[in-house]
Amino acid sequence: MLFPSTAEYALRAMVTLAAQPAGESLTASDLAERTQVPLAYLSKVLRQLVSAELLRGRRGHHGGFQLTRPPAEITFGQVLTAVGFQPPANRCAMGWGACSPGLPCPLHDAWSSMDSAYQSWARCTTLASALQKGSFARAPEP
Repeated sequence: MLFPSTAEYALRAMVTLAAQPAGESLTASDLAERTQVPLAYLSKVLRQLVSAELLRGRRGHHGGFQLTRPPAEITFGQVLTAVGFQPPANRCAMGWGACSPGLPCPLHDAWSSMDSAYQSWARCTTLASALQKGSFARAPEP
């Protein structure tokens, strides 16, 4: 499943912030550099995440962004919903409108299986679990 840029950028920013020691903030420009997201675009994403109360932002000399809750309490689904990404429910992969188990299209079972896996992933994957499996040790590619 491909995500829109906004959804991908939100996940990048949130995981990067989750990797910070508790109580430490990152400025928007630091986040933009670390996530390789254009600052103007990232600023819009950060505002959405603040509005959803997943981030807090402080202005000033010691300002920046930080998570409002521990990384283990923030799911990927919450992040994606905050930036407006939600796969359409009951969408027919063949474009026939809504299909159902009683009147399935040829792709119904496969599409339903993928949607179910996405829903489970979005609900169960937290920022903390992502950090356990990944590393910031590798430098970003140019």
